[in-house]
Amino acid sequence: MFFRKYEWYSSIKGVILSKHISKACQDCPSRMDGVFCELEEASLNDLGANKITNLYKKGQTLFVEGNPPFGLYCISTGNVKVSKLGPSGKENIVRLAGAGDVLGHRSIFTDQFYSATATALEDTRVCFIDKKYILDKVTKEPTISKNLMFRLGRDLGLSENRIASLSQKSVFERTSELLLLLGASHSEETGDGKMITLKLTREEMASYLGTSSETLIRCISELKSEKVLGQVGKSLVILDEEKLVEFANLNY
Repeated sequence: MFFRKYEWYSSIKGVILSKHISKACQDCPSRMDGVFCELEEASLNDLGANKITNLYKKGQTLFVEGNPPFGLYCISTGNVKVSKLGPSGKENIVRLAGAGDVLGHRSIFTDQFYSATATALEDTRVCFIDKKYILDKVTKEPTISKNLMFRLGRDLGLSENRIASLSQKSVFERTSELLLLLGASHSEETGDGKMITLKLTREEMASYLGTSSETLIRCISELKSEKVLGQVGKSLVILDEEKLVEFANLNY
């Protein structure tokens, strides 16, 4: 129903053109997975009155590396890649964010420019909350501070694990590990196994793994030959999770 009335507008700094949507925080499908999950109804109503909800199409940009932070981005539905540009201009994906995740929070609290670019991987609904408002809200609502600290700590732990993986594991092991990650966070059960629902291109997967598309394709082919991985259309299916854990060389 909320799609009936919308307006097209240019986002901050004119980076993208998005559809403005009106939606109550109480009705957000990822509310219980987000940093605002413990707010009382009155606080949720206040939050809803001070946010802007945008629908980003695949490939549209939420914010750009090097720009100053204007607020917090909370993902309601969909998926976003966070990437940095190398010296040669090559994209390096550093994080995959989904429903319930927040973006831009580190830059807000450190008062630094965005260190990466966030781009929608599919049609994604995102709520934008102004920097001044969220900083004031954090001081008045301890649960938000607690949940943001938890997110920052979790993200730091994931980054440390990823750095260790990049430096210590082979591309084959890292490919297996990424597939397990996607199987845990973006998959649905089928008769044969877990079908990965996040539509990443081979180039995007290779970027996340820090390798070439050709090497990634060889790793995927090897996993298919081992009957660990299958494919339905363009979607990969994890057929043998235990064997994939063994190939990833980790405790899962």
